[in-house]
Order: sequence, then C-alpha cells, then structure tokens
Amino acid sequence: MKAAVFAARGRERLAFEGLFLLILLVTIALRFYALDLKLFHHDEAIHAWFSYKLLTEGTYTYDPMYHGPFLYYVTAGIFSLLGDSDLVGRLIPALLGTLLVPLLYPIYQLGYLNKKQTLVAALFLAVSPNMVYFSRFLRNDIFIAFFTMVLLVALLYYFERHKMQYALIAGAAIGLGMSAKENMPIIVLIFGAYLLYLVWTRKVRLPARWIRDLALGALVTIGIMAILYSSFGAHPEVLMDGWLRAIEHWTSMHQAQRLGGPPYFYILLFLLYEVPILILAVVGTLQFVDIPGIVSRWRKGKMDHVESPRGVEGAEGDEEERAAVAAAPIGTAQGWKDRLREILSGTGEVRPIDRQKEFARFAIFWLLLSLVAYAYIGEKVPWLILHQLLPMIFVAVYLMTTKKAAIAVVASIFLVAMTFHVVFTPADINEPIVQVQNSEDLREVFAKIDAADKVAVATDSYWPLPWYYRGDRASKLAYYSQKVSEPTIYGGNFDLVITHDGDTYPTLEGYVKETSRLNYWFSYEENKERLLEYYFLRDGEMGSRNLEVFSRVPTGTTT
Repeated sequence: MKAAVFAARGRERLAFEGLFLLILLVTIALRFYALDLKLFHHDEAIHAWFSYKLLTEGTYTYDPMYHGPFLYYVTAGIFSLLGDSDLVGRLIPALLGTLLVPLLYPIYQLGYLNKKQTLVAALFLAVSPNMVYFSRFLRNDIFIAFFTMVLLVALLYYFERHKMQYALIAGAAIGLGMSAKENMPIIVLIFGAYLLYLVWTRKVRLPARWIRDLALGALVTIGIMAILYSSFGAHPEVLMDGWLRAIEHWTSMHQAQRLGGPPYFYILLFLLYEVPILILAVVGTLQFVDIPGIVSRWRKGKMDHVESPRGVEGAEGDEEERAAVAAAPIGTAQGWKDRLREILSGTGEVRPIDRQKEFARFAIFWLLLSLVAYAYIGEKVPWLILHQLLPMIFVAVYLMTTKKAAIAVVASIFLVAMTFHVVFTPADINEPIVQVQNSEDLREVFAKIDAADKVAVATDSYWPLPWYYRGDRASKLAYYSQKVSEPTIYGGNFDLVITHDGDTYPTLEGYVKETSRLNYWFSYEENKERLLEYYFLRDGEMGSRNLEVFSRVPTGTTT
C-alpha cells in the first residue's frame, strides 16, 4: 500500500516537473528565436550606442534621461565577449526574461503557490505578449522585473530560514534594481509596506539578528549603487547630486506629460494583449474577497446579535474576529510600547497563516498599488505595463482549480496568437506596444548607404543611424543635424543625402528622391472611429515620420 502511494506521488511529481520544464523550454524558444528579427527600437539603438561607446572609449556618466548605469555596463560587457550586434545586445534582456519562470519554483517550494498555480503562472509568464516582447527589447524594465522577482524570493526565504545570505541577496537585488531604473523605489516601498503589515499583525517574526542583517543588506545596496553610479569611481560627484537630478528630471517629465495618456492607459493595453490574465485576475480578486461569504457572515452576525447579545456570558462571536482582536495590540500607550518592543526583539507568538491565501493578499496589494502608481505617473509608455503585469499574474492564479486551470490553458491561445503577431511579424505592425518603433523600410535606406561613399544626414531625425553605422563605417556619414544650404550639399560631393520630410528640399539637381518610413506608431486619431474593428483586425493607418533620400544620378544618366 505504501509502495503504491509512493509510486503515485512520484508520478505526480514527475508530471509536474516535466510540465514545468516544457514551459521553460517554450519560454527559452520565444525569447531567443530570431532575436534580431526586428530592427532596434529608437531607445534600443541609443542604449546600444552608449554601451558601445563605453566599451570602445571607456566613457559613461549617469544621465537620468537614459536611466541607470547597470544596463550599459552589462551590455558593454557582453559586447566585449560576443561582439556588438542587435542580437548580442538583446541577449541579457532575453536571459532575464527567461529566468522569471524558474524563479517561480522556489516560491512553490515554500508553499506559497501550489502545483497548478505554479504551472499556470509559468505559462502566463512564458507566453504573455508583453513579457515576451519586452524580454527581446534592450530597455531597463525587464531588468526591474527580474530583480523584483529575486527580491521577492529572497525575502520569502529570509523570513522562512532566518539566514543572513538571503538578506544579502535582497540587498543586492535592490541595489542592482536601483542601478537599473528609477522606478525600483516603487517596488521597494510596496514590499516594505506589506512587510510592516505582516510584522505588526504577527504573521511573521523578525529574526533575532535582523538589525545586523538589515545593516549588511543596506550596505550591499549602497555599495552596488555607489560603484555603478560613480562609474567605478570615475565620477564620484554623481553620488552627491545624481539622486537630486533624477528626482528633478522625472518630476518635470511627470508634469510635462511628454508621452501622456489617460489614467486607464494600461487597462487598455491589458485589454489589447493580456485579456485572459486580466479577467482571471478580476476573478481571483473576487474569490479572495469572497463576497458571498461576507454576506453570509454578516447575516449570521445579525442573527447571533439577536439571539445572543454581546456582553451576555457564554455568547459566541465570530472566530476570525475573535482571533483578530486577540492579535491586536492593547489600546493603550503602554500596550503599543510593549508591542513595539516585542517586534524589535523578535519575540512573541507568530499567528499561523494560510500561505497561499496570504500570498494572494500580498499580490492583490502589490497589484492595486502598482495600478494606482502608474495611472498617476504622467509618462505613459507600454513597457511600464510589466510592473503591473507581474503581480497580476499572481492574482490570476489564486484558487487554481483543475477547471480554472483548463480555462487558463485554453485562454492562453489568445496570448500565444498575440505574441506571434507582435513579436514575430517581420514587418511594421499597427500596435500600441511598439510605442515609436524604427521601420523595416530602413533596411532599404541602409542598402543605399552601404552602396554610397559619402552620405549627408541633413536632419536631426537620424537615429538609429549612429548605431548601425558605428566604428569604421561611421566615416562615410556627415551629420549636419539640420537642413543645410544646397551649395553645401553640392560642394560636399555626396552620393546620398538624407533629410526629414518635414524639412527637406523640393529637388536637388542631379539627384532622384525617394521617401522611406523612418519610424511608426499606432495612431489613435486615425483609428478612433473604428476601434472595435481595429481590435479584431489590427489594421488601419499608422502614424509615422519619414525620411526623404536623395540618390545622386550617375553621370550621363537622365532623370
């Protein structure tokens, strides 16, 4: 009998491990396959260019407009190992996006997720359009998502095992996250607020040496930030005013709303790309709140009040309410002091908790505060959805029954279809996820530049040219950053002249003109009268900026 039970458990475990491994393989494939299929986004080109300059010239100084230094140092590092290219530039984001899935496993091992929850959460992380798209994207947000997960795992293990190494890992995750992008403090504040709640309500107890661990973790955080922000000591002045410049810059960006949008901007993105996860998160929240249970307990409470009024000896109250009252601090100044002393000393009883329910409570708290924070922030850009999507996935898998898991798997067909559309379409796509993406039409412009000996770039709309024409290839391009006089063009003997169609030449003698799309974006104005049709067809007009390319006509040829 025992042998049969043991064999059944073994088969169950192998089935779970096998499915988890299969999802991980799918995650790897979706992140790394044809990683250079699309041209670099405008921001990707800038990040790669700065990393290339750091590698070749050793120059880097923190600028809050381009976020923290971590991305540039690790990208320069991988360029030094594998060469500088689009594919290599995206390897670190793809790796970190992949590692989000195996980081679910230690959360499962601690009992905060069961097998069904772990597998469905892994599936959502694997095939989510935003998770896949921005794991193949040289921006800082997938770095923040990764460090957030590392921080979460480290904190769970620290309060489970009370070992210093987990505090050090948490400190490193915060330090590297802070060195990646300025929104990491939002994560730290959310996690810190919930941790205070757990400690105060006796759901966790501070370890005996928590002050030492906190100090060492903070030292690791500060040390990492000091090294990276000072450019390994080359710019110590950044440590004095860098934080102030960051606050001033992002406050001004919030007020200016350069890339503004309504507070419900990210809800629209969830509806476009992540609707199964959004719906299941709503269901999970309602299941957690348990509205029918609240109503029934309220009715029972009224009946109990009538049949056995409070104050009557032997009256029975609600068990949960009684437990909460028992756990609450005494309502006196001395009671508060005693409770605080108990917390700081790491003594006192710890209340038993339902780990999966408590983790769901935390995920809902994390999700709601994230939704509010990013709804408030004036800059509305698609990659910030990652920091709301991550907790939403955890909320979506709450109370994951077999039936609900089956629904989640079937609904993932939508996620897979959207992922293949936005990630693996080798052409310009009319989707808000791209923000302002460099057009595939540029490949024809690149071919013309490659065939030319001298090229004039008479416009300030020239990115991503500095990235694609770097090193020895840069010598053939002359950047004027504005429209220049025609005699300057003729005197320069250029084979190719590139301008922006908003400020160009009607004609250039001896040249033939062609227009190519530089970059593109989803245009609400062009699609607002047909939004429902657009939702299903994903077609219509796109906004764009265009280049006008003047190619010199060979001598003896008429135009």
